[in-house]
Amino acid sequence: MKTFIYMVRHVESSKTEKNERTRGLTEKGELDTYQIIDLLQTEEIEVFISSPYNRAILTIQELANQLGKEILIFEDLKERVFSAEDRRISDNELSSLLKKSFSDQNFAIAGAESNAVCQNRAIKVLKELLNTYRGKKVVLGTHGAVMTLMMRYYDSKYDLNFLLNTTKPDIYRMEFIGQDLVDVKRLWKC
Repeated sequence: MKTFIYMVRHVESSKTEKNERTRGLTEKGELDTYQIIDLLQTEEIEVFISSPYNRAILTIQELANQLGKEILIFEDLKERVFSAEDRRISDNELSSLLKKSFSDQNFAIAGAESNAVCQNRAIKVLKELLNTYRGKKVVLGTHGAVMTLMMRYYDSKYDLNFLLNTTKPDIYRMEFIGQDLVDVKRLWKC
């Protein structure tokens, strides 16, 4: 029995908001949510799951509304914590941090988490979802780093280069048989 997980990386979000949890969408991001609807509305999605971060929820909210579905929130699907107190860090700081993190999975700055810690918490949830929703089609509202780390758990080709070449939004359909990943297909066409 096949289970499909649709990893939906959030659309463009406001970089002026300093709190990672509450960042909203840009105007372009809001428009992109309608392209996501166009792309996924015929996929027969049965379940909607999201990170607790506003931008991830808002990215899939309208599709869930149109299909009459509730979005279930899982705290452990949040983006990797890059800094203390969930504050947004600059793109330059993030670039340096990502390079170090992908060369040493246990690297983290004080008050933050490592790739290894982030991957472990997210994979625990993903495995639970695969058991709970076996045979279903599940949209997962997510973020770049945590998405990459979940995918990397199954295949090491999902590395820093992969992350740096993803877009906002981006969509990957992961096909599972039981707990085994058997195929990944990128659905988003930029």
